[in-house]
Amino acid sequence: MNQNAQDNAAALRTRLKRLRAEIPSQDRDRGALLIRGRLYTWLATSRTRLRESGRPDVRHIAAFWSMAEEPALQALLRQWAEDETLTVSLPVVVTPGAPLQFRAWTPDTPMKPGAYGILEPEGPDAPAPDVVLVPTLGYTRQGDRLGYGGGYYDRTLAALKASGHAFTTIGIAWASGDLSGQPYAPAAHDVRLDAVLTDKGWAVPAPEL
Repeated sequence: MNQNAQDNAAALRTRLKRLRAEIPSQDRDRGALLIRGRLYTWLATSRTRLRESGRPDVRHIAAFWSMAEEPALQALLRQWAEDETLTVSLPVVVTPGAPLQFRAWTPDTPMKPGAYGILEPEGPDAPAPDVVLVPTLGYTRQGDRLGYGGGYYDRTLAALKASGHAFTTIGIAWASGDLSGQPYAPAAHDVRLDAVLTDKGWAVPAPEL
């Protein structure tokens, strides 16, 4: 990414963080509820379709522990964790600049603040995920993602792809993160998302498993 692109990405991050901070708390709560409902329905219907067609089921979901201004997913993660046929995992920063590791999580798993103050599980390493929920600050309608600038998810998704493991990515964002019409160009190393879900619905259509 050249210097102009870096400067533009930094300016966009600042703008998008301001926009999401301005979302009224009532709209934030309602929007997060809608996101959780759509995710729950999508996974349930997808798993039914996979079983009926005799294809391998989704078993492992890598999620993230939402920060204060991100869509709150915790209630949904607790629901999924109660399903004995699903494994929920959360990301852990083990080494700065390296891919994230996913560790198994349940509501009983001990948590501790990680490198960026985000709570991380102290559980065992999780199996490779079938579905990865990706925190997304900004997005395009083609599935390009603008993150927080650390590159952790780009490295993580690239490493998963390189391993040959098949998985589906869904960006979780506020609708205010839509970069349509903005002068944004993804970097060469950016990994495009399969879908993007916002409080206004699927900005990039729900993936078919």
